[in-house]
Amino acid sequence: MKNKVIYTLFILIAIAALCNSFVIENPYFKITKKDVKLKIPKGFPKPNYTFKKNKLTPDVFVLGRKLFYDNLLSKDNTVSCGTCHQRIAAFAHIDHKLSHGIYAKIGTRNVPALQNLIWKDAYMWDGGVTSLELQPINPITSPIEMDESLENVILKLRANKEYVKLFNKAYKDTLINSERLLKALAQFTGLMITANSKYDKYMHKKDTFSIAEKNGLQLFRTKCAGCHKEPLFTDNSYRNNGIKMDTSLKDFGRGRLTEIEKDYRTFKVPGLRNVEITYPYMHDGRFKKLKDVIDHYSNSANHDDRADTLINKIGVLSAQQKKEILSFLLTLTDKEFLYDRRFADPAMLQ
Repeated sequence: MKNKVIYTLFILIAIAALCNSFVIENPYFKITKKDVKLKIPKGFPKPNYTFKKNKLTPDVFVLGRKLFYDNLLSKDNTVSCGTCHQRIAAFAHIDHKLSHGIYAKIGTRNVPALQNLIWKDAYMWDGGVTSLELQPINPITSPIEMDESLENVILKLRANKEYVKLFNKAYKDTLINSERLLKALAQFTGLMITANSKYDKYMHKKDTFSIAEKNGLQLFRTKCAGCHKEPLFTDNSYRNNGIKMDTSLKDFGRGRLTEIEKDYRTFKVPGLRNVEITYPYMHDGRFKKLKDVIDHYSNSANHDDRADTLINKIGVLSAQQKKEILSFLLTLTDKEFLYDRRFADPAMLQ
């Protein structure tokens, strides 16, 4: 009987070890040098962030991925970067119109998608952060998001045996500091590059467009490309897109930072790649459907009095034109990016 108990315990321990090994070594999550090689898509401009001072390696990328999905970065250990930036939504947040933080706190802005970040010259809706590496400091320390300090995050990481091993593997020593934390996150988020949609294949003559999609592309270039320039579908500018201020939020946009009159109530023009699944839309998440967004731009009579001149030049769109523009926008969905195993949360198998 005693031998049976010992044998059973041995089997259970072996199974547990095997399961743990499966989670860590599962080839689906294995990252190679090829996986972290920076490839600039054909037709894309030179990126603003080049990883020149943050050498891409599989181990640093894996560390960044682990950090991105870890609740440890928040004060009460309940919220991670991945809580709001959901992979299924091109790392936007489809559950809420405004961001949600610890203790169920509600933010003041819609969560932006994380994609093609290395081509941006500034981050956040108001451009308040100008470095990809420094950007995570904002949500980590924001009292309505993760409400934690970098000092406490570092202390928690140093006390965690798994992170001690991961940092050592990534940087070849046991030093854990904020610079390494932020560089690892920058490697993970910086490689979130989307450039393989139907639109891209059409542009490279590897796919065809329907008549509606072709017409939609031409309409888009005439009506929308003044702000949403190809191939990134943004010009990285700040504009008032014509929506009237939500008085409950009183968000003055970029003007809150610059205190320049023309910047008040302007927000960074978002890229439109994967726009089909990055709803809700606008900086305050007021529109849930793309149709509503197109209707808004077509109705200049209802635009805010500070609307950008390019917005008011769009003019009234017919029902057919709206359908064709929508057809084109759907070609910007990049399923290969959405299902890219590199960006999946390894904990999903645990």
